[in-house]
Amino acid sequence: MDTATPAVTVALHDGTRVVAESAQVDARRHGELLLPAVDRVLADAGLKLDAVTDVVVGVGPGPYTGLRVGLVTAATFGSALSVPVHGLCTLDGLAYAAGRAGIEGPFAVATDARRKEVYWARYEDTRTRTEGPSVDRPADIAERLAGLPVVGAGAVLYPEAFPDARGPEHLAAGALAGLAAERLAAGEELLPPQPLYLRRPDAQVPKNYKVVTPK
Repeated sequence: MDTATPAVTVALHDGTRVVAESAQVDARRHGELLLPAVDRVLADAGLKLDAVTDVVVGVGPGPYTGLRVGLVTAATFGSALSVPVHGLCTLDGLAYAAGRAGIEGPFAVATDARRKEVYWARYEDTRTRTEGPSVDRPADIAERLAGLPVVGAGAVLYPEAFPDARGPEHLAAGALAGLAAERLAAGEELLPPQPLYLRRPDAQVPKNYKVVTPK
């Protein structure tokens, strides 16, 4: 499952192929949409939750609220089912999805980070990240990524910086699960299911408290 972008996406994978999948794009309803999507995917596959042997969750980078929905849900499932929970960089999943869509050679991935910035990473191929993930303003990295196709909604939002924008715009969990299955089968360790924020939190303790004295 992944909720690090506006796409709320869930898939069930049997180690070889995607059995069932769901994706809805809604940046404000991650909490409402995720559990019904899990139920829908299991129903489509004709299985119950106790059939799950591993949970894979996108760890971002992504905005705080949406990202936490997926991570907390994944941790809860892992605890309830006593199964391992694996993390995977959301940008890596999108790069893998781009490979399934036919992209080849060096390219970059960019998702919307809001505040007129993008989360991005550079790839040698669909499985090999060579730079990032980072968060920057598009204009600040346009020269560095010049001549490369850029996959994702971040590229579509800023065509002046990324003229060769490619799909898919959003991650589908089937690609995340497929990449995780490949890496687990090869004996590779995945990331811990901890959020990859890349930014300092908006809420901070005030530096100077206002002194209030009683009359």
